[in-house]
Amino acid sequence: MSGVWGWFGGGAAQKRKDSPKNAILGLRSQLDMLQKRENHLQNLINEQDAIARKNVTTNKNTAKAALRRKKTHEHSLEQTMGQIGTLEQQINAIESANINRETLAAMERAADAMKQIHGKLTPEKVDETMAKLQEQNQLSEEIVGAMNSVNVGAIDEEDLEDELEALQQEELDQKMLGTGSVPVSDQIQRLPTVANGEPKGKAPAIEEDDEEAELRKLQAEMAI
Repeated sequence: MSGVWGWFGGGAAQKRKDSPKNAILGLRSQLDMLQKRENHLQNLINEQDAIARKNVTTNKNTAKAALRRKKTHEHSLEQTMGQIGTLEQQINAIESANINRETLAAMERAADAMKQIHGKLTPEKVDETMAKLQEQNQLSEEIVGAMNSVNVGAIDEEDLEDELEALQQEELDQKMLGTGSVPVSDQIQRLPTVANGEPKGKAPAIEEDDEEAELRKLQAEMAI
């Protein structure tokens, strides 16, 4: 039995919910009919006006009768236009009221959802949780600091510098070998030693050969 009454109650609630929509549909249907009547009356007015103009000089009685009918149609048109304006205002009012009701219902549902999400959550509980989290983060940092404080032996910076210079020299030597040049240190070691200053006569010849080779290279480039 309760199910039957619940069904009737649900139907009544649905009917109340659909009431604005049904009212708007009825008003729009009536508005459509009045707009059609407006067009029809305007056509009648134009028709009687044409008859009056046609007979204004040839048949005054016909012209007067046409003007009389035109006045009647104009009066009906004014009434119809007033009814149209009233219906449009009613439709706008119902639509605005329905929108306000739906907006309020949506806001109420949002408030209920937020209440359900928050549950028993309070600012005091949030502060307590944040304090516990901060305490655990601080403890984690202390543990990491204690683990990193183990002395693994000091590193000699001079040894690092010497090793870095050796690597740089090795890389430079490899680049020199790749380009066919000889490192400066090797060139100095290969120079002949002279007891009293002046090098022997072969060094100028080597320099002249280099100049001749450079000259030939330049001539070849200019010929190209």
